[in-house]
Amino acid sequence: MNIGVFLLVLSLAGLSGGGALAFNVRGASNALARRGEANAELRRHSLGDLGEPSRTASAGLFRFLGTVSALASVVLLLGALVELTG
Repeated sequence: MNIGVFLLVLSLAGLSGGGALAFNVRGASNALARRGEANAELRRHSLGDLGEPSRTASAGLFRFLGTVSALASVVLLLGALVELTG
């Protein structure tokens, strides 16, 4: 398998996942934020801590991380195209 094809597939997968978070496709980043809060609450309850809930990660943080991932995937995509054409 050529390294260019591998980079192309890897970058397209990263671009689709990062883009889904960055643009909040179907509420992806909101769902991750709700899931993180629910898991943190369950963890606190299992430890016996019934106090104030702590904020772990917001949907804005997930959108930022998705943007970083999508931009890194674009760099990989450009590298794959250079490798395939060269």
